[in-house]
This record gives sequence, structure tokens and C-alpha cells, in this order.
Amino acid sequence: MNAIEVRKISKSYGKLKAVNEVSLEVQEGELFGLIGPDGAGKTTLFRLLATLIAPDSGSASLAGYDIVKEYHAIRSCVGYMPGRFSLYPDLTVEENLNFFAALFNVTVEESYDLVAPIYKQIEPFRERRAGKLSGGMKQKLALSCALIHRPKVLFLDEPTTGVDAVSRKEFWDMLQRLKEKGITILVSTPYMDEASRCDRIALCNEGRILGIDTPTGIVNGFRSPLYGIKAKNMFALLEEARKARGVEDCYPFGESHHLVADSEFNLDNFKKDFDGFEGFFIEPVEPTIEDMFIKLMKQ
Repeated sequence: MNAIEVRKISKSYGKLKAVNEVSLEVQEGELFGLIGPDGAGKTTLFRLLATLIAPDSGSASLAGYDIVKEYHAIRSCVGYMPGRFSLYPDLTVEENLNFFAALFNVTVEESYDLVAPIYKQIEPFRERRAGKLSGGMKQKLALSCALIHRPKVLFLDEPTTGVDAVSRKEFWDMLQRLKEKGITILVSTPYMDEASRCDRIALCNEGRILGIDTPTGIVNGFRSPLYGIKAKNMFALLEEARKARGVEDCYPFGESHHLVADSEFNLDNFKKDFDGFEGFFIEPVEPTIEDMFIKLMKQ
């Protein structure tokens, strides 16, 4: 059974189409990722599914409930952690948790077994005001508050943005443990490296979904030969490589450029043509999710 079903849903703000006829399905107990840059429509889609705003067209259901007609039922079975820290900074850690438990007419004790693996890491600071916590600790408190009523579906909008690398890894480890408890998780992130931690992902850009598959399936869809190229003058290398015969695309990628070749590309001829670049180097490389995202975006 699907925990979330979205059918051609759209939402505009004036002339801007934030979500443009998006369709997707998320299975019960799945960890599903929305992957894309700022402005891709991820937050608007979260707000639609969490019943915070109404769609202009299309439909969606969550746990079998329609997001427009049965929004009261949805709000009781959803946990939502927005991208910006939204807890009460003047309340302590403990007071925030008790407050959110009271909102859903439950007690902390009733759900403590679910939040304990997360909350225990910040429990020593339970009397500290939430506004004084570090980024990683705020993240854990926000997740604990989103889980306190035992939601069926958990929405996490860019939960690791602005958090250090160690806290990011810890957070994704926590999500895996929550998934094992049967909670359906929909998480958005601009970080392509986090996509591999999801069961399936949707690549998003400018309000549209470019592709949906497993992380491996997305990468396997990249069928063009791919090379990494370097030289001392990287900017000049990029400019000239884009003009070369047989080059479909070339773009900066970390410390190198990634070159996408077409059927007319000849490696030996390319090496000869670029031998004049000081420190020139080229080698075949394996594609990543980011490579596939760039390819789909330009298509």
C-alpha cells in the first residue's frame, strides 16, 4: 500500500509555478528522498502534503486521507520538521518536548521508547533553552518533537542544511533506525551525496520531477561515456573542451571537469588536441547522481 499518492498536483505564487503537475508515490515504510537545489519546489510540496496550503489543481492523499477534504485526519498522523528551526527558543529542551506532546494529547512517557535513541543524546541538556543549542542538537530536538505523537509519515525538509558532517551522518543513521520501525519518511535535501541513503529518490528542478528511481537506477540511466579532465588552467580547459568535436557537455565537478562524450568523440584525437595545456590529464570516471541530475536538467 502507498503511504503517499500525488497526482498532477500544482501550486503557483503569482506567475511562479512552484510545483508543476507533480506525480509520485511513496510506499509504506519507505525512505524517499526529494533531491534538488533551492527553488526546486521541495518545500512547497511538503507544505501541500502537510495540509498547510491548498493545491491549485491535482490531488494527493496521505495514509488514505485526501489532503483537502480530510486535512484534520492527516495532521494527526504526520510529523513535520521544517527546514528552518521552528521550536520555541525561549523554552528549554524539556519544555519544548512536553509542549508538542500536549498539542497531540499524548505524554512524553507514552512515546519515549520511539524518541529515546534520539532524545537521550540531548537529555543531559534538557534544562537548556532551545535557542542556545548547537545546530546538531537543535536538529535532534526538532526530530524528537516531530515524533512525539508516533506519526505514520514523517516529513523532513532539508534537515541537514547548515549542520556539520558528523551530525549529518548521525542524522541519517537515525532515519534508518526510524525506517526499521515502519515509519514512512519523506526527506528533502540539496546534497546529492545523501541521496544514496534513500530507498528511492525523485530528482526535482523548477517545480518539476525529472526522474524517479532507486539511487542505483538513477545512476544506471547515465549511458554516455564520461571522463574527468584536469589542467593547470581549468577555466581555459573548460572553455575549449566545450568546443571540441564529440563533446556533448562539459562542466565543473569538484577538483576536475566532467566531460560527457557522444558518438563522435575520439579519445586519442582529444588527447592530441589538448596536449598543449600544462598538466593536462584525462581519465574515464563513473557517473554519479549529480551527473544524471545535470543531464536531465539540461534535457
